[in-house]
Amino acid sequence: MIHLVYCDNTGKKGERVLDKIVNGKKTMVVRGAAGRKIPHSRVFKNERLYFMEKGSSRIAATALVKQVENYVKLTEEEITSTLESNQSKLALSEKQKKRWHKKCLCLVEFEQVEEITPLAFDHQGNMDDWLILEKIEDVVVGTSIPYNYDKSKFPK
Repeated sequence: MIHLVYCDNTGKKGERVLDKIVNGKKTMVVRGAAGRKIPHSRVFKNERLYFMEKGSSRIAATALVKQVENYVKLTEEEITSTLESNQSKLALSEKQKKRWHKKCLCLVEFEQVEEITPLAFDHQGNMDDWLILEKIEDVVVGTSIPYNYDKSKFPK
């Protein structure tokens, strides 16, 4: 599978998440919720990540998954400890630390980041901030297909 990851577009000039990924300051992304939510337990080592900035229509970078850590039912202390022990890779702002202070966390470390010739993203109304796809062309203008969450479901 491949994964399309939306990156926050907030922050000071040069402090955007996608900028941190491309310049190597950020080598891990986090997703969290009260329960297991995409991509928890559905992203694996050596899968391909694609990154785009929220609010844009361009897929701008790619990387390879190096390692994944999934956590469930974390205590308040465990959440704080997990985020802090990975802060050198996550490069989270204080606001982002609060946002991702959740009981279920998925930490995805990546490597081999490359900027790519931007791909035009075909946004559909039912899309989350992390998409699991067969191929990136499924969400690129001109080759996209109607998106559903079939690829995001847990295997039976």
